[in-house]
Amino acid sequence: MLYLLSLFGNDFLPFRLFKYVTFRAGGAAITAFLIVVLLGSFTARQLRRLNAQSAERLEGLIPAEFIDKEKSRTPCMGGILLIGGVLISACLWNVMSNPIAILLVSATFAFALVGFYDDFRKVVYKDRNGLAGRYKILLQIIIASLGVFALFHILSVAPYMSQFMVPFFKTPLIVYAPFTAVVAVVAIVATSNAVNLTDGKDGLATGCTIFCSLAYAAFAYLMGHSVFAGYLKIPFISGAGEGVVFAAAICGGCIGFLWHNCHPASMFMGDTGSLALGGAIGMLAVLVRQEVLLLLVGGVFVMEAGSVMLQVPYFKLTGKRIFPCTPIHHTFERRGWTETQIVVRFWILSGLFSLLALATLKLR
Repeated sequence: MLYLLSLFGNDFLPFRLFKYVTFRAGGAAITAFLIVVLLGSFTARQLRRLNAQSAERLEGLIPAEFIDKEKSRTPCMGGILLIGGVLISACLWNVMSNPIAILLVSATFAFALVGFYDDFRKVVYKDRNGLAGRYKILLQIIIASLGVFALFHILSVAPYMSQFMVPFFKTPLIVYAPFTAVVAVVAIVATSNAVNLTDGKDGLATGCTIFCSLAYAAFAYLMGHSVFAGYLKIPFISGAGEGVVFAAAICGGCIGFLWHNCHPASMFMGDTGSLALGGAIGMLAVLVRQEVLLLLVGGVFVMEAGSVMLQVPYFKLTGKRIFPCTPIHHTFERRGWTETQIVVRFWILSGLFSLLALATLKLR
Protein backbone atom coordinates (compact mmCIF):
# COMPACT_ATOMS: atom_id res chain seq x y z
CA MET A 1 0.00 0.00 0.00
CA LEU A 2 2.81 2.42 0.86
CA TYR A 3 4.22 1.69 -2.59
CA LEU A 4 1.57 4.07 -3.94
CA LEU A 5 3.55 6.95 -2.43
CA SER A 6 6.16 6.34 -5.13
CA LEU A 7 3.66 7.71 -7.65
CA PHE A 8 4.38 11.14 -6.16
CA GLY A 9 8.14 10.66 -6.39
CA ASN A 10 8.59 13.27 -9.10
CA ASP A 11 7.07 15.92 -6.85
CA PHE A 12 8.72 14.82 -3.60
CA LEU A 13 11.95 12.90 -4.10
CA PRO A 14 11.94 10.87 -0.82
CA PHE A 15 8.78 9.12 -2.04
CA ARG A 16 10.84 7.56 -4.83
CA LEU A 17 12.40 5.30 -2.20
CA PHE A 18 9.14 3.35 -2.03
CA LYS A 19 9.88 1.98 -5.50
CA TYR A 20 12.92 0.09 -4.26
CA VAL A 21 12.58 -3.44 -2.94
CA THR A 22 15.46 -3.01 -0.47
CA PHE A 23 13.87 0.08 1.11
CA ARG A 24 10.46 -1.59 1.35
CA ALA A 25 12.03 -4.75 2.79
CA GLY A 26 13.74 -2.71 5.50
CA GLY A 27 10.49 -0.89 6.19
CA ALA A 28 8.59 -4.18 6.41
CA ALA A 29 11.09 -5.66 8.86
CA ILE A 30 11.05 -2.59 11.11
CA THR A 31 7.26 -2.28 11.02
CA ALA A 32 6.68 -5.94 11.89
CA PHE A 33 9.28 -5.72 14.65
CA LEU A 34 7.70 -2.64 16.21
CA ILE A 35 4.16 -4.04 16.05
CA VAL A 36 5.16 -7.27 17.76
CA VAL A 37 7.62 -5.91 20.30
CA LEU A 38 5.40 -2.99 21.39
CA LEU A 39 2.21 -5.03 21.65
CA GLY A 40 3.89 -8.12 23.08
CA SER A 41 3.49 -7.34 26.79
CA PHE A 42 -0.14 -6.32 26.32
CA THR A 43 -0.86 -9.48 24.33
CA ALA A 44 0.79 -11.71 26.94
CA ARG A 45 -1.27 -10.08 29.70
CA GLN A 46 -4.50 -10.55 27.77
CA LEU A 47 -3.69 -14.19 27.01
CA ARG A 48 -3.00 -14.81 30.70
CA ARG A 49 -6.25 -13.05 31.64
CA LEU A 50 -8.10 -15.34 29.22
CA ASN A 51 -6.29 -18.35 30.71
CA ALA A 52 -4.94 -19.25 27.27
CA GLN A 53 -2.76 -22.12 28.43
CA SER A 54 -2.91 -25.33 26.47
CA ALA A 55 -3.03 -28.80 27.96
CA GLU A 56 0.38 -30.28 28.78
CA ARG A 57 1.25 -32.13 25.58
CA LEU A 58 4.48 -33.69 26.88
CA GLU A 59 2.90 -35.44 29.86
CA GLY A 60 3.33 -39.17 29.45
CA LEU A 61 5.69 -38.74 26.50
CA ILE A 62 8.88 -37.79 28.33
CA PRO A 63 9.97 -38.36 31.95
CA ALA A 64 8.32 -36.01 34.44
CA GLU A 65 11.66 -34.55 35.57
CA PHE A 66 12.20 -33.10 32.09
CA ILE A 67 8.80 -31.36 31.97
CA ASP A 68 8.96 -27.71 33.00
CA LYS A 69 5.69 -27.11 34.83
CA GLU A 70 6.16 -23.34 34.42
CA LYS A 71 5.63 -23.74 30.68
CA SER A 72 2.17 -25.14 31.36
CA ARG A 73 1.30 -21.78 32.90
CA THR A 74 2.76 -19.76 30.03
CA PRO A 75 0.05 -18.60 27.61
CA CYS A 76 0.13 -19.88 24.05
CA MET A 77 -1.54 -18.41 20.95
CA GLY A 78 1.02 -15.60 20.82
CA GLY A 79 1.14 -16.45 17.11
CA ILE A 80 -1.93 -14.23 16.74
CA LEU A 81 0.32 -11.23 17.44
CA LEU A 82 3.30 -12.56 15.49
CA ILE A 83 1.41 -13.48 12.33
CA GLY A 84 -0.82 -10.43 12.66
CA GLY A 85 2.24 -8.19 12.77
CA VAL A 86 3.82 -9.93 9.79
CA LEU A 87 0.67 -9.74 7.66
CA ILE A 88 -0.07 -6.10 8.53
CA SER A 89 3.51 -5.13 7.70
CA ALA A 90 3.44 -7.13 4.47
CA CYS A 91 0.19 -5.50 3.37
CA LEU A 92 1.67 -2.06 4.07
CA TRP A 93 4.99 -2.54 2.29
CA ASN A 94 4.27 -5.08 -0.45
CA VAL A 95 2.78 -4.09 -3.79
CA MET A 96 -0.57 -5.68 -3.06
CA SER A 97 -1.59 -5.55 -6.69
CA ASN A 98 1.17 -8.10 -7.34
CA PRO A 99 -0.21 -11.68 -7.41
CA ILE A 100 2.91 -13.02 -5.68
CA ALA A 101 2.35 -10.73 -2.69
CA ILE A 102 -1.35 -11.59 -2.57
CA LEU A 103 -0.56 -15.32 -2.65
CA LEU A 104 2.07 -15.17 0.11
CA VAL A 105 -0.18 -13.18 2.42
CA SER A 106 -3.24 -15.34 1.70
CA ALA A 107 -1.45 -18.68 2.15
CA THR A 108 0.16 -17.59 5.42
CA PHE A 109 -3.19 -16.38 6.75
CA ALA A 110 -4.82 -19.69 5.79
CA PHE A 111 -2.15 -21.72 7.60
CA ALA A 112 -2.57 -19.43 10.61
CA LEU A 113 -6.31 -20.17 10.68
CA VAL A 114 -5.63 -23.91 10.83
CA GLY A 115 -3.17 -23.35 13.65
CA PHE A 116 -5.60 -21.05 15.45
CA TYR A 117 -8.34 -23.68 15.46
CA ASP A 118 -5.84 -26.25 16.71
CA ASP A 119 -4.79 -23.92 19.55
CA PHE A 120 -8.41 -23.06 20.27
CA ARG A 121 -9.24 -26.70 20.92
CA LYS A 122 -6.21 -27.08 23.18
CA VAL A 123 -7.01 -23.96 25.18
CA VAL A 124 -10.80 -24.13 25.44
CA TYR A 125 -11.35 -27.89 25.57
CA LYS A 126 -7.98 -28.72 27.17
CA ASP A 127 -7.46 -31.30 24.45
CA ARG A 128 -3.69 -31.65 24.23
CA ASN A 129 -3.94 -33.15 20.74
CA GLY A 130 -6.01 -30.25 19.41
CA LEU A 131 -7.26 -30.69 15.88
CA ALA A 132 -6.99 -34.34 14.82
CA GLY A 133 -3.78 -34.95 12.93
CA ARG A 134 -5.44 -36.33 9.81
CA TYR A 135 -7.67 -33.28 9.49
CA LYS A 136 -4.78 -30.93 10.12
CA ILE A 137 -2.70 -32.57 7.39
CA LEU A 138 -5.66 -32.57 5.02
CA LEU A 139 -6.24 -28.84 5.50
CA GLN A 140 -2.53 -28.14 5.04
CA ILE A 141 -2.49 -30.16 1.81
CA ILE A 142 -5.52 -28.25 0.51
CA ILE A 143 -3.92 -24.86 1.27
CA ALA A 144 -0.57 -25.90 -0.18
CA SER A 145 -2.23 -27.33 -3.30
CA LEU A 146 -4.18 -24.13 -3.89
CA GLY A 147 -0.99 -22.13 -3.42
CA VAL A 148 0.95 -24.25 -5.90
CA PHE A 149 -1.97 -24.12 -8.35
CA ALA A 150 -1.89 -20.33 -8.13
CA LEU A 151 1.87 -20.25 -8.77
CA PHE A 152 1.33 -22.29 -11.93
CA HIS A 153 -0.97 -19.49 -13.13
CA ILE A 154 1.19 -16.48 -12.22
CA LEU A 155 2.76 -15.42 -15.51
CA SER A 156 6.22 -14.60 -14.15
CA VAL A 157 6.50 -17.86 -12.21
CA ALA A 158 4.57 -20.35 -14.38
CA PRO A 159 7.40 -21.04 -16.91
CA TYR A 160 9.60 -22.35 -14.09
CA MET A 161 7.04 -24.27 -12.05
CA SER A 162 7.48 -27.45 -14.08
CA GLN A 163 11.25 -27.35 -13.56
CA PHE A 164 12.77 -29.42 -10.77
CA MET A 165 15.81 -27.43 -9.70
CA VAL A 166 18.59 -29.18 -7.77
CA PRO A 167 21.58 -27.51 -6.08
CA PHE A 168 24.88 -27.64 -8.02
CA PHE A 169 23.07 -28.03 -11.38
CA LYS A 170 22.65 -25.10 -13.78
CA THR A 171 19.74 -26.71 -15.61
CA PRO A 172 16.60 -28.43 -14.26
CA LEU A 173 17.07 -32.09 -13.43
CA ILE A 174 13.47 -32.87 -14.43
CA VAL A 175 10.89 -30.90 -16.37
CA TYR A 176 7.52 -32.44 -15.57
CA ALA A 177 4.71 -30.39 -14.07
CA PRO A 178 2.82 -33.15 -12.15
CA PHE A 179 6.03 -34.22 -10.42
CA THR A 180 7.11 -30.70 -9.45
CA ALA A 181 3.59 -29.87 -8.25
CA VAL A 182 3.60 -32.85 -5.87
CA VAL A 183 7.11 -32.00 -4.65
CA ALA A 184 6.04 -28.41 -4.02
CA VAL A 185 2.97 -29.42 -2.00
CA VAL A 186 4.99 -31.92 0.05
CA ALA A 187 7.68 -29.30 0.71
CA ILE A 188 5.17 -26.74 1.99
CA VAL A 189 3.27 -29.17 4.21
CA ALA A 190 6.47 -30.75 5.54
CA THR A 191 7.98 -27.37 6.41
CA SER A 192 4.82 -26.24 8.16
CA ASN A 193 4.84 -29.33 10.36
CA ALA A 194 8.61 -29.29 10.90
CA VAL A 195 8.50 -25.76 12.32
CA ASN A 196 5.62 -26.87 14.53
CA LEU A 197 7.68 -29.77 15.92
CA THR A 198 10.65 -27.47 16.53
CA ASP A 199 8.57 -25.07 18.63
CA GLY A 200 9.30 -26.86 21.89
CA LYS A 201 11.86 -24.58 23.57
CA ASP A 202 11.77 -20.86 24.29
CA GLY A 203 12.87 -19.03 21.16
CA LEU A 204 13.98 -22.15 19.27
CA ALA A 205 11.60 -22.08 16.31
CA THR A 206 11.52 -18.27 16.31
CA GLY A 207 15.29 -17.89 15.99
CA CYS A 208 15.68 -20.61 13.37
CA THR A 209 12.90 -19.05 11.29
CA ILE A 210 14.81 -15.75 11.25
CA PHE A 211 17.76 -17.41 9.50
CA CYS A 212 15.52 -19.28 7.06
CA SER A 213 13.60 -16.15 6.10
CA LEU A 214 16.85 -14.22 5.56
CA ALA A 215 18.18 -16.97 3.30
CA TYR A 216 15.05 -17.03 1.14
CA ALA A 217 14.94 -13.24 1.11
CA ALA A 218 18.40 -13.36 -0.49
CA PHE A 219 17.26 -15.97 -3.04
CA ALA A 220 14.17 -13.94 -3.89
CA TYR A 221 16.21 -10.75 -4.31
CA LEU A 222 18.73 -12.38 -6.64
CA MET A 223 16.02 -14.09 -8.72
CA GLY A 224 14.04 -10.88 -8.96
CA HIS A 225 17.06 -9.00 -10.34
CA SER A 226 17.72 -9.72 -14.01
CA VAL A 227 21.46 -8.92 -13.82
CA PHE A 228 22.17 -11.12 -10.80
CA ALA A 229 19.94 -13.90 -12.09
CA GLY A 230 21.75 -13.89 -15.44
CA TYR A 231 25.17 -13.87 -13.80
CA LEU A 232 24.34 -16.72 -11.40
CA LYS A 233 22.49 -18.74 -14.07
CA ILE A 234 19.31 -18.93 -12.01
CA PRO A 235 15.73 -18.25 -13.13
CA PHE A 236 14.75 -14.61 -13.41
CA ILE A 237 11.32 -14.21 -11.84
CA SER A 238 9.80 -10.81 -12.36
CA GLY A 239 8.09 -9.68 -9.18
CA ALA A 240 10.05 -12.03 -6.93
CA GLY A 241 11.16 -8.93 -5.07
CA GLU A 242 7.80 -9.01 -3.30
CA GLY A 243 9.04 -12.22 -1.73
CA VAL A 244 11.97 -10.24 -0.31
CA VAL A 245 9.60 -7.77 1.35
CA PHE A 246 7.45 -10.58 2.73
CA ALA A 247 10.45 -12.53 4.04
CA ALA A 248 11.75 -9.34 5.67
CA ALA A 249 8.41 -8.91 7.43
CA ILE A 250 8.71 -12.47 8.77
CA CYS A 251 12.24 -11.77 9.96
CA GLY A 252 11.25 -8.52 11.69
CA GLY A 253 8.19 -10.10 13.28
CA CYS A 254 10.22 -13.04 14.60
CA ILE A 255 12.87 -10.74 16.07
CA GLY A 256 10.13 -8.77 17.81
CA PHE A 257 8.51 -11.96 19.08
CA LEU A 258 11.86 -13.25 20.30
CA TRP A 259 11.92 -10.26 22.66
CA HIS A 260 9.02 -11.88 24.52
CA ASN A 261 9.67 -15.52 23.61
CA CYS A 262 13.28 -15.80 24.81
CA HIS A 263 13.87 -17.78 27.99
CA PRO A 264 11.86 -17.52 30.17
CA ALA A 265 9.13 -16.92 27.60
CA SER A 266 6.19 -14.70 28.49
CA MET A 267 4.13 -16.41 25.78
CA PHE A 268 4.41 -19.09 23.10
CA MET A 269 3.43 -18.71 19.47
CA GLY A 270 1.44 -21.95 19.47
CA ASP A 271 0.33 -23.66 16.28
CA THR A 272 -1.16 -20.36 15.14
CA GLY A 273 2.37 -19.09 14.66
CA SER A 274 4.39 -22.23 13.90
CA LEU A 275 2.13 -23.68 11.19
CA ALA A 276 1.88 -20.26 9.51
CA LEU A 277 5.62 -19.57 9.65
CA GLY A 278 6.44 -23.00 8.27
CA GLY A 279 3.86 -22.63 5.52
CA ALA A 280 5.25 -19.19 4.63
CA ILE A 281 8.83 -20.49 4.43
CA GLY A 282 7.64 -23.38 2.27
CA MET A 283 5.78 -21.02 -0.06
CA LEU A 284 8.88 -18.83 -0.42
CA ALA A 285 10.99 -21.90 -1.24
CA VAL A 286 8.55 -22.98 -3.96
CA LEU A 287 8.34 -19.42 -5.32
CA VAL A 288 12.10 -19.23 -5.89
CA ARG A 289 12.20 -22.87 -7.09
CA GLN A 290 14.50 -24.01 -4.29
CA GLU A 291 12.40 -26.64 -2.52
CA VAL A 292 15.29 -29.12 -2.36
CA LEU A 293 17.43 -26.54 -0.58
CA LEU A 294 14.87 -26.53 2.23
CA LEU A 295 16.72 -29.63 3.43
CA LEU A 296 19.74 -27.40 4.01
CA VAL A 297 18.24 -23.98 4.75
CA GLY A 298 15.89 -25.59 7.27
CA GLY A 299 18.47 -28.07 8.49
CA VAL A 300 17.41 -27.71 12.12
CA PHE A 301 13.77 -28.27 11.16
CA VAL A 302 14.83 -31.36 9.22
CA MET A 303 16.68 -32.67 12.28
CA GLU A 304 13.63 -32.16 14.47
CA ALA A 305 11.08 -33.64 12.07
CA GLY A 306 13.45 -36.35 10.87
CA SER A 307 14.05 -37.61 14.39
CA VAL A 308 10.29 -38.05 14.86
CA MET A 309 9.84 -39.70 11.46
CA LEU A 310 12.58 -42.22 12.26
CA GLN A 311 11.59 -42.84 15.86
CA VAL A 312 7.86 -43.50 15.49
CA PRO A 313 7.90 -46.30 12.86
CA TYR A 314 11.03 -47.88 14.35
CA PHE A 315 9.43 -47.99 17.80
CA LYS A 316 6.21 -49.48 16.40
CA LEU A 317 8.14 -52.18 14.56
CA THR A 318 10.73 -53.09 17.19
CA GLY A 319 9.54 -51.65 20.49
CA LYS A 320 12.93 -49.94 20.77
CA ARG A 321 14.01 -46.31 20.38
CA ILE A 322 16.66 -44.81 18.13
CA PHE A 323 16.82 -41.63 20.22
CA PRO A 324 16.13 -41.30 23.95
CA CYS A 325 13.36 -38.82 23.13
CA THR A 326 12.02 -36.90 20.14
CA PRO A 327 11.88 -34.25 18.74
CA ILE A 328 15.64 -34.35 19.01
CA HIS A 329 16.00 -31.26 21.21
CA HIS A 330 14.59 -33.40 24.04
CA THR A 331 17.43 -35.89 23.51
CA PHE A 332 20.00 -33.17 24.14
CA GLU A 333 18.01 -32.04 27.15
CA ARG A 334 18.23 -35.52 28.63
CA ARG A 335 21.98 -35.48 28.01
CA GLY A 336 22.34 -32.49 30.30
CA TRP A 337 22.17 -29.50 27.93
CA THR A 338 20.34 -26.55 29.41
CA GLU A 339 17.47 -24.98 27.50
CA THR A 340 19.59 -21.96 26.62
CA GLN A 341 22.42 -24.16 25.34
CA ILE A 342 20.04 -26.14 23.13
CA VAL A 343 18.42 -23.04 21.67
CA VAL A 344 21.61 -21.04 21.01
CA ARG A 345 23.47 -24.02 19.55
CA PHE A 346 20.56 -24.80 17.25
CA TRP A 347 20.50 -21.14 16.19
CA ILE A 348 24.20 -21.41 15.31
CA LEU A 349 23.50 -24.52 13.25
CA SER A 350 20.60 -22.78 11.50
CA GLY A 351 22.82 -19.82 10.59
CA LEU A 352 25.52 -22.12 9.22
CA PHE A 353 22.97 -24.14 7.22
CA SER A 354 21.61 -20.94 5.66
CA LEU A 355 25.09 -19.72 4.71
CA LEU A 356 25.91 -23.09 3.12
CA ALA A 357 22.67 -22.95 1.17
CA LEU A 358 23.51 -19.50 -0.19
CA ALA A 359 26.97 -20.78 -1.18
CA THR A 360 25.33 -23.26 -3.57
CA LEU A 361 24.43 -20.33 -5.83
CA LYS A 362 28.04 -20.16 -6.98
CA LEU A 363 28.69 -23.91 -6.98
CA ARG A 364 26.91 -24.76 -10.20
